[in-house]
Amino acid sequence: MKILVTGGAGFIGSAVVRLAVARGHEVVNLDALTYAADLRNVADVAESPAYAFEKADIRDRAGLDRVFRAHAPDAVLHLAAESHVDRSIDGPLAFVETNVTGTCTLLEAVRAHWQGRGRPEGFRFHHVSTDEVYGSLGETGMFTEATPYDPRSPYSASKAASDHLVRAWHETYGLPVLVTNCSNNYGPYHFPEKLIPVVILNALHRRPIPVYGAGENVRDWLYVEDHADALLTVLEKGRIGRSYNIGGENEMRNIDLVRTICRLLDDRRSGDAPHEDLIEFVTDRPGHDLRYAIDPARIRDELGWRPSVTVEEGLARTVDWYLAREDWWRPLLERDGALRRLGTAG
Repeated sequence: MKILVTGGAGFIGSAVVRLAVARGHEVVNLDALTYAADLRNVADVAESPAYAFEKADIRDRAGLDRVFRAHAPDAVLHLAAESHVDRSIDGPLAFVETNVTGTCTLLEAVRAHWQGRGRPEGFRFHHVSTDEVYGSLGETGMFTEATPYDPRSPYSASKAASDHLVRAWHETYGLPVLVTNCSNNYGPYHFPEKLIPVVILNALHRRPIPVYGAGENVRDWLYVEDHADALLTVLEKGRIGRSYNIGGENEMRNIDLVRTICRLLDDRRSGDAPHEDLIEFVTDRPGHDLRYAIDPARIRDELGWRPSVTVEEGLARTVDWYLAREDWWRPLLERDGALRRLGTAG
């Protein structure tokens, strides 16, 4: 297939781009190159004849039309989004503009492209979303594709809105869509504003490691390369109009995750004191969901996919990657928000 990937210079998008090219697909990477994007993330495939880059914003209809005319993709994998909950607390309008207005603009450009080509049967629009649209779980239970939406942050509300738009374009216009909702991703090339890269880099600099509240919040951790594999599986095999939850089958409390990273760093970079001594409990962020957990039965039973990387293995890989790639993360520390706590406006 020729796949247009929106947000292909970002964390998850770049993993999809690298894997898709490796598997023989043609890839058009459309990205506005905002603060968390970096073309170095796709340097391994940048010279491939199967890869092309287009700088464009999903809110710019004319720019999107130009890209569709130039490349005529067979499928669209939509990952472009504002995704940091803390940033959404401080500046919610940017999330509405990109995740809601941008997705709507993209849907209209995709619909025009699809209809203009005679509604090809094999065309797909795959929208990538988050498990955060389902709200918060207690100590038991898991999210399924039938779980009612209950977003609790500006970020998750904007993603919920975009999910509804995608389904509406399917029901109203017949656009062939797929929707996936994933758990927390981690791995290489993760911009240093999210928990795991912040813990690693703060620990390396012997700076305080901030943990919200008592660190009791639970997340299901999905290694980013496993997620990329799942996304391509759904794009190729998923049933049109269907949604699929993608989880890592790796639940862990935040405090246990942080302590695991500290122990991994102790093994690799021992110092005068354990890295765990750097942990500092800070005021919780507003509306912090207690627990997320994915029931992956549908994608496992219908498409034969399940994660291959345990959280212990994935964390070790991630720590080793950051230790080896200071050339990648060092320049990013100058960007807005890197290693700095946001989301205190509430």
